[in-house]
Amino acid sequence: MTATLVGGIGELVTNDPTLGDGSPLGLLRDTALVVERDRVAWVGPARAAPAADLQFDAGDRAVIPGFVDSHSHLVFAGDRAEEFAARMAGQPYEAGGIRTTVAATRAATDEQLTAQVARHVDEMRRQGTTTVEIKSGYGLTVVDEARALAVAHQFTEETTYLGAHVVAPEYADDPAAYVELVCGPMLEASAPYARWVDVFCERGAFDVDQARTVLQAGKAKGLIPRVHANQLGPGPGVQLASEMGAASADHCTFLDDADVTALADAGVVATLLPAVEFSTRSPYPDARRLLAAGATVALATDCNPGSGYSSSMPLCIALAVREMRMTPAEALWSATAGGAAALRRADIGRLSVGSRADFVVLDAPSYLHLAYRPGVPLVTAVWQAGRPAIG
Repeated sequence: MTATLVGGIGELVTNDPTLGDGSPLGLLRDTALVVERDRVAWVGPARAAPAADLQFDAGDRAVIPGFVDSHSHLVFAGDRAEEFAARMAGQPYEAGGIRTTVAATRAATDEQLTAQVARHVDEMRRQGTTTVEIKSGYGLTVVDEARALAVAHQFTEETTYLGAHVVAPEYADDPAAYVELVCGPMLEASAPYARWVDVFCERGAFDVDQARTVLQAGKAKGLIPRVHANQLGPGPGVQLASEMGAASADHCTFLDDADVTALADAGVVATLLPAVEFSTRSPYPDARRLLAAGATVALATDCNPGSGYSSSMPLCIALAVREMRMTPAEALWSATAGGAAALRRADIGRLSVGSRADFVVLDAPSYLHLAYRPGVPLVTAVWQAGRPAIG
């Protein structure tokens, strides 16, 4: 068995509070870790590091867990740059723009969609993302939703069936029939490629009864619920996520006290997507309120061609600190361990013995620079499953 000693780590974020300074980040300084196969085999002071077959020198830089982006929409064709420009000129964002992407995605070949996802996954990796969740939702036919998930499954185990993104244009006059399709033949064709089921419970998309029906059908096929909730205004999405035992409620922009309590009590992760608010000029969620209530918060990009076309988790961290009242430590935890919690994964989002060896070397002495130096490409090396992926 070949072991690699990663030494010269000036500051190590483990996300293990039993290590280092005892904080949620489990900070260690002047430390090292050993990688065997795809796992972390040892973590400790550099002076006590065991012998290893190979060595990698971090150059006294900061090392953090790889980012876990638990919400993205990467299987699409075309873009909506003109829609973005219109928004910046004062036109409000509405979910109807999704149909523009649906038309382009249906017209694309499998090869074109695969190349598009590959490009974005590589873009994410170069910014430190080592785990990404990918949704369907731009096909809205039996064939197109299944092929979107088949494409996504080539790149990640974390694939989400989102046939209930919006009502397909062919069913505009009969949304009930579309819900039947989503819960029937479309689910049957898509489930083999998916781990999760999601629904856009929002005005202009699906009401609470329709959303519940979709999630129940997905659960019956062994898929785990997630919910697009409370993005465009107050609504029932968060309460539905709590009722259904969803892994996460995503967006959470407009919450009342009962919503915040429900998330904390039900253990549903509140996944916040600040790049969307940046791109749509919508109000930012109040992360401080969620954290004060004891809710678990994750950060993700929601990378998509309409409401937020960014693949940058470092940008999300900077926005969360500046606009959502998170501390730099809370934002980093939410972009790593929080994302892992939203995917119900214990093997990623941390760097302790037994975890997957996904880590990022920053060209900086501390993780604080992620928020302190927004927009600066600080990622100098990325290791994924115990192997160098970047740098």
